[in-house]
Amino acid sequence: MSIYIYTSEGLAIQTVTLSLFRFASLPTQLWALAQMGLLRPALSRVPGIGFWKLCGAGTGEGFTPLPDRRVMGILATWPDLPTAERATAEAAPFRRLGRRAAESWTVFLSPVASRGRWSGTAPFQPGAQDTHDAPLAVLTRATLHWRHLLGFWSHAPMISRAIGAHPDVLFKIGIGEVPWLQQVTFSIWPDAPGMTDFARGDGPHRRAIAAVRAGDWFREELYARFHVLGTRGTWPGAGRVPRLGRPDLPQPTPSKDPC
Repeated sequence: MSIYIYTSEGLAIQTVTLSLFRFASLPTQLWALAQMGLLRPALSRVPGIGFWKLCGAGTGEGFTPLPDRRVMGILATWPDLPTAERATAEAAPFRRLGRRAAESWTVFLSPVASRGRWSGTAPFQPGAQDTHDAPLAVLTRATLHWRHLLGFWSHAPMISRAIGAHPDVLFKIGIGEVPWLQQVTFSIWPDAPGMTDFARGDGPHRRAIAAVRAGDWFREELYARFHVLGTRGTWPGAGRVPRLGRPDLPQPTPSKDPC
């Protein structure tokens, strides 16, 4: 049975999804690259979809300046969890990518807090109650000033390695809309105290944040926290993240056809 989240007034709470697709062969990778442009009209017509972004990913630890052509992602908002579940399983753009992908994975999220802007809007609508004992996802997004690209990317790989080496982190990935300029970090933690200890501890993350504040590196930025409602599919390194309790929905079947 799915977990449906409501406010005290009985209104459904917004659900956010991050869907990742991995393409194994060069032909499917080139096909996926073309979809970054071709899928946009179809995504905008998916029933129930709100704010959405098509993203690529970084190589290695994930948040690096070198893109990983094997990975493509869709971040989207939905009015409620049932709509998000069904659309990410059945809507044409998601099924189209899933059929060509060697592996796919979607994480379902409920916004707890959000500040800042993304493409001039505030896309996430916090409504879930903040708790300390549930898995927590953290998303940071920024558009960099051209003049600060070198300074930012001199810090980013160090931050990424620190997050990846942290014993509490359940999952992390670096994604982005425009290579080098528009970047997103996404990580999942077992609870709020573990994430807070990392963020506030004396390490590369805290020093980088101090440098950002002092240097005005970003033209636009956003920070958001979410409860993790569950996941569907498989992905390297995501085995410790709880799965969504609704396995009966149709799953995209990976194609063996490389093109």
